[in-house]
Amino acid sequence: MSEQLYIGLMSGTSMDGLDAVLVDFSGEQPQLLQHYSQALPPHLKAEFQDLCAPGTNELHRLATADRQFAEYSAEVVLALLEQAQLSASAIAAVGSHGQTVRHMPDALTPYTLQLGDPNTLAALTGIAVVADFRRKDIALGGQGAPLVPAFHEALFKTRLAEDCPTAVLNLGGIANITLFAANGGEVTGFDTGPANTLLDLWYQLHHPDAAQSYDPEGSYGASGKVIHELLGAMLADDYIQQAPPKSTGREYFNYNWLMSYLESADGSDSGWRSEDIQATLAEFTAATVAHGLQQASPTPVHSVFVAGGGAFNQHLLGRLAAHYPEAQWRSVAALGVDPQQLEAMAFAWLARQFMLGLPGNMPAVTGASRATVLGGLHLP
Repeated sequence: MSEQLYIGLMSGTSMDGLDAVLVDFSGEQPQLLQHYSQALPPHLKAEFQDLCAPGTNELHRLATADRQFAEYSAEVVLALLEQAQLSASAIAAVGSHGQTVRHMPDALTPYTLQLGDPNTLAALTGIAVVADFRRKDIALGGQGAPLVPAFHEALFKTRLAEDCPTAVLNLGGIANITLFAANGGEVTGFDTGPANTLLDLWYQLHHPDAAQSYDPEGSYGASGKVIHELLGAMLADDYIQQAPPKSTGREYFNYNWLMSYLESADGSDSGWRSEDIQATLAEFTAATVAHGLQQASPTPVHSVFVAGGGAFNQHLLGRLAAHYPEAQWRSVAALGVDPQQLEAMAFAWLARQFMLGLPGNMPAVTGASRATVLGGLHLP
């Protein structure tokens, strides 16, 4: 068994598919050797979306989806190994994030729940699996999210030791920032609000037969006009105004959240075109990211490196630059990392942190009482 090769699995808030990466940690910097992505089966995607909100027969449905997603994850891992021409014995461990269906860190009894039974995944792949990364942080009073800033620090800090604050922005279903203070100071971060989750939702509602489940390059949003009344109401949302540490997900920013604003703004949305609402949602994401950067750093941020699917939305990137012109906006590709694979790489790194007995969280980010080893080990 190699001590240096790890697989990371990530299925995010957008629920559009599972990303798998093979990462070599033998050098000074992690090296991405192989990646494989596969669309989420439609029945699983629909069930996950339903499980994000209270419903009937939840326990049975949750347990079934838990096992089915693990079986699907095993297929993806085995496909990645075949593509890389490696056997299971070459891999030290798989870091599996699982699929989040409830994230409630501010509930009376805080909790978070990710599906994808690691026992099944380990048994079907023959590889040790490290999973359940978020609940230890919550047990220590933290948000359990975001976890990627710890990996961003390990990967980028020596490259971003500038005399002005610098940030990494992940535009997945939810947007989160990692802020590098000037001159190697403390690293912080949090979820700023929705990124693709509402954009994809609205696009799919109005393009059910489109080849893609997202707005390619943001062209549909670019064709609309911002509804400023609606934008102002959404920007006053409690989560956006909340001070960090904070984290969120689809259980908050979802169809019902959006419809509540559409129905309450002037009592009717009948005069609004669908492309205008798409444009307003893009503007909302850009404005909330800019607000988050202002919350994180009183000193202007010099550079923002963008990762995630949103890094390819040209309309959104343009609106981000308009809302926060102080920064240079670039893809993390400028740092030598594939913007689509950065988050999956983080979970390979978290699995390695577990195997080495090293912390995976950052109390300055999540609010946990201390740094700790995250996850649990499941042997094949």
